[in-house]
Amino acid sequence: MLRIAHDLVALGHKVTIFTGEWRGETLPKDLDYRVLPTQGFANHQRHKNLIAAMQNAVKAGNFDFVVGFNRMPYLDAYYAADPCFLARAKETRGWWYRFTPRYKFFAESEAAVFNVHASTKILLLTQRDEVVFQQYYKTPANRFHILLPNVPLDKFAGLNQAECRDYLRHEFALPANSKIVITVGSAYLRKGVDRAMLALASLPSELKENTWLIAIGELESASTFKQDALRLGVAGRCIEAGGRPDVAKMMMGADVLAHPARSELAGIVLIEALVAQLPVIVTDVCGYANHIQAADGVVLPTPYSQDAMNSALAKLLNEENAKRKLVAKAYVQTLVKNTLPHAEATILVDLAQQKQQQ
Repeated sequence: MLRIAHDLVALGHKVTIFTGEWRGETLPKDLDYRVLPTQGFANHQRHKNLIAAMQNAVKAGNFDFVVGFNRMPYLDAYYAADPCFLARAKETRGWWYRFTPRYKFFAESEAAVFNVHASTKILLLTQRDEVVFQQYYKTPANRFHILLPNVPLDKFAGLNQAECRDYLRHEFALPANSKIVITVGSAYLRKGVDRAMLALASLPSELKENTWLIAIGELESASTFKQDALRLGVAGRCIEAGGRPDVAKMMMGADVLAHPARSELAGIVLIEALVAQLPVIVTDVCGYANHIQAADGVVLPTPYSQDAMNSALAKLLNEENAKRKLVAKAYVQTLVKNTLPHAEATILVDLAQQKQQQ
């Protein structure tokens, strides 16, 4: 979101960001942001109150074009960074879930964006997601706009891998020669952090004694990260790092990115890992798994096998991975050649101009 906002400003537009919380890097002066209240006991109640506050703020601001990164009514455009809620509910929840207030709220929010009578334009990360949303909502094809992966070269510009390796190990007081596996994401089970932890616990003893797992991102308060680490006997080797502004440095300094997700619409973190020349293990359910495959990463097929994950992690940690890094570097160069600068921002500007002409 922040990158797109920067790109819009670079194209000469004024951007205001409404959010319920701000963490990470400090916003520059050319971006206006407003933190709105998120009251409520349950997660869906907080979302509901936040959306209501956002819509009131948008009405008061008289904006030309409204882009949402959360699903809600009255959006001009929606950046679809999450998988279809109805599909996930059907595939992972029992029939009773459809009668809960949480289901009702999120289903209505999604329908407000995707239903056949809505007018919201939808920026999608992969073609296959269009098929899923159309299956549930019959959304007209002309409302979808498929995006090529953004290649965040600027995020890693000027970083030295050897220096980043030293930085990461010093930051967490780990041995200079330690192996580090990272996960990046805020959903413990959905991103497969538990699967990465199981793979760490399965490593041969000599390798395990010199390997740590660092989970980057604000995991849910209900996650069982600490309990699982204790149960598996790897509590001293699993670090919950939380949200951090130095993710690029951590990627450059790590040995493996483990992303054995159960569900992942695309996974920009996978493209970031390729830029960092960081070996990747990913499941084939991720929208960007094809890019990892093309860059000589490890793609675990469906149905998921923990044994395959365990073997893949041990193999990558034991390899020098020089060839994989060269292949990743070459593939990133190919992506850059095929991706327009400010691609998402340009599409949003075009859509805003079309709206004004209607």
